[in-house]
Amino acid sequence: MIFPQDLFIALAILVGLIGAIIQIIPGGFIVLGAILMWAILTGGAAAWWIFAAAAVVTIGGIGLKFLVAGRHLQRSTVRNSSILIGLVAGAVGFFVIPVLGLPLGFIGGVFVCEYIREQQLDAAWRSTVVALKATGLTILVELCAALVATALWIVGLIIT
Repeated sequence: MIFPQDLFIALAILVGLIGAIIQIIPGGFIVLGAILMWAILTGGAAAWWIFAAAAVVTIGGIGLKFLVAGRHLQRSTVRNSSILIGLVAGAVGFFVIPVLGLPLGFIGGVFVCEYIREQQLDAAWRSTVVALKATGLTILVELCAALVATALWIVGLIIT
């Protein structure tokens, strides 16, 4: 049976899934928090087992996304300092140009750092593309983990 609070949980999970895609809010943690609220409200062993499984998937996904991105970047010439400056530029850009400033700032920050280091436009752009691919991989991994956690919650809805 679907209860009214389940609709609010579903809405929070949807917000978390969107957050996993756009990376402005911590999507995986929002999905996990919604499932935690569902487990508290539903109660019972099955709900807590579902939450525990979702927690393992979510935390594992968050760890995996950094591992995958790190390995992808290690195979390239992109320096960690360029990524860090890109992240800072993206954060500043987010406040200067809402929403679009985040990706534009990240791309611009990485590109400028790599151009200063390489002194070649094509090499700087190649490094920027590698950084963007690594970012895309992190989004994909976090989204997959959030979708698996969501599927576990749906199973929990069915069995409780």
